[in-house]
Amino acid sequence: MTVDRHGLALTDTGPDALDLYERALDDLLFFRPRIEETARELLTAAPRAPMAHALAAYLGVLGTEEKGAAAARDTFTAFRAALDADRATARERMHLAAAGAWLDGDYGTAGWILGEVAVAHPRDLLALFAGHHHDFLTGDALRLRDRVGGALDAWDEDDPHYGPLLGMYAFGLEENGHYEHAEETGLAALERRPRDVWGIHAVAHTYEMRGRFTDGARFLDARTDAWSDGTLLTVHNWWHHALFLLEAGDTGRVLDVYDAAVHHADSADVAMELIDAAALLWRLYLDGDDQGARWAAVADAWERRDDGPHYAFNDAHAVMAYVGAGRQDRAERLVRDRERWLAGVPAGPSPTNRAMTADVGLPVCRALLAYGRGDFAGATDLLLPVRHRLHVFGGSHAQRDAVQRTLVEAALRAGRHDLAGTLLSERSRLRPVCPYNWSAKARLAEQLGAPERAAAARERAAAQAAGGVPAG
Repeated sequence: MTVDRHGLALTDTGPDALDLYERALDDLLFFRPRIEETARELLTAAPRAPMAHALAAYLGVLGTEEKGAAAARDTFTAFRAALDADRATARERMHLAAAGAWLDGDYGTAGWILGEVAVAHPRDLLALFAGHHHDFLTGDALRLRDRVGGALDAWDEDDPHYGPLLGMYAFGLEENGHYEHAEETGLAALERRPRDVWGIHAVAHTYEMRGRFTDGARFLDARTDAWSDGTLLTVHNWWHHALFLLEAGDTGRVLDVYDAAVHHADSADVAMELIDAAALLWRLYLDGDDQGARWAAVADAWERRDDGPHYAFNDAHAVMAYVGAGRQDRAERLVRDRERWLAGVPAGPSPTNRAMTADVGLPVCRALLAYGRGDFAGATDLLLPVRHRLHVFGGSHAQRDAVQRTLVEAALRAGRHDLAGTLLSERSRLRPVCPYNWSAKARLAEQLGAPERAAAARERAAAQAAGGVPAG
């Protein structure tokens, strides 16, 4: 039986297939586009290898693409039907169970099994990678931190994979508010592997959450060669760069980044990249900046996808695109489709996305629709009950802030002054350096007839936009 570099047994995996498996793990860690090709080569070289099929199955679900998951499920189901399970190791059987549950839409079981694998085999890189991204997609911040943190003591610091693990851990730390520790950990990861785009992404998040947008832009600029092209995370890291520019009030450069890197005529229109495009344009939309032509292109892309009820986080961003493009009827059709789907799901065990959609996804979609119609009171009433549960449908704090800002804007426009004041007090205490927070406070003060307070808040917003200065 073959053993990988971390001492884990691989069934029906010869030397050539082992090399491909190790290459696939590296491709995963560094978000190389060739991972799909490597995975296909691995399946060809080792068609009966459980870990080859587990890896391919995880690829099918990690992209949050309905069609990709369906294709992976067909291949995986055929493999399991012909599998002699007694030939596989206990660890491999756990991977197959986790992959099968995930393909069936049971995210909770998949995450739990991957956690059990990591406890028994803390040097199982595939279990840690798949589990980490499972936790991100389900918004489980504590496990996003502790799944990797709990395994690190089993790793030698000179292992070539130790750096990328630190990059993953840095992101988990950041999502739990440990910003300084996350920055230090992410930079330590990059000292070991400078082209670790997930580690770069984690450090960028720490700057975003602390309002250090000038430092964030400089950080990314200094590492452009490592992240700006040729990776599966390229668009998302450009999105982060654009957020830093947006905080500085440089809308022109934001749109330059958008057109060159986030969405353009040659974009692949995969769901995760369309999420970034919609989320960036939505922030401009909330500011009253009409980007009609860009919205139309993104809405066209979502329409071409014609996704079914697969991942509620994607649905919300499709609705942003439809509303931004003035296609209220298309957004309403998506909402009706999800409502029919929920009504038709039988009692008993159901896909995790059912709860995501019912508890958070549909209220958010309805609120976005209401906002687009100018029903700001309705949008406020829909978002208020879910604002502390948005993590349920996945994403990061930075991604979900588009929805949180929608609530702030809706409350301001609805004249809900007490609520807007509370929301902005929360935001400015948590992120005292954030020009958006202070400009919104200025608008609230104007509505309340407090011009001096409005001027002070506007001055603070301008000073922060000019250089990310402390709140003072």
